[in-house]
Amino acid sequence: MVPPLPVTPNPVLQASRDSRIRIIGQAPGIRAHDSSLTFNDPSGDRLRDWLGVDRESFYNPDNFAITPMGFCFPGYDKHGSDLPPRKECGPLWQEKLEAALPNIQLTLIIGMYAVKWHLGERAHRNLTETVRHWPDYGPNLMPLPHPSWRNNAWIKKHDWFSEELDALKTRVRDILG
Repeated sequence: MVPPLPVTPNPVLQASRDSRIRIIGQAPGIRAHDSSLTFNDPSGDRLRDWLGVDRESFYNPDNFAITPMGFCFPGYDKHGSDLPPRKECGPLWQEKLEAALPNIQLTLIIGMYAVKWHLGERAHRNLTETVRHWPDYGPNLMPLPHPSWRNNAWIKKHDWFSEELDALKTRVRDILG
């Protein structure tokens, strides 16, 4: 039996048939749950910086489809970290979303749960190597670490990552015009 969500379900996502860039993250945090707005926290500020876009562009569903692995806040673990996305959401929704978004030109896969689901055996041995070798997945797919403050040490340790963001910003700018 699947345990209930810790809060009243509030699916948080955005998309339009005209969306051009798809962001597949983990699951909404409590701020996204409370505001009904994806990446409505400091991790969203960092992600928008990585993409080189402002809030208005980011929250325009004709630009970005934001379709996490789980649509509802999953709760916290005993250490106060967000739980992983609920296991039933990916199999239920990810293929349907892909089919419903015919104009996607770039898919960003954020964090290990999304990477495992969408890349499977094609992923490298860990998230660091998967992100480092993003060109292996072609021009329309890019794995990223989660932009959470919890990854500050990872970002600082892997200074090569900031150089890769120039390629991401260029690709986003080319797609959005």
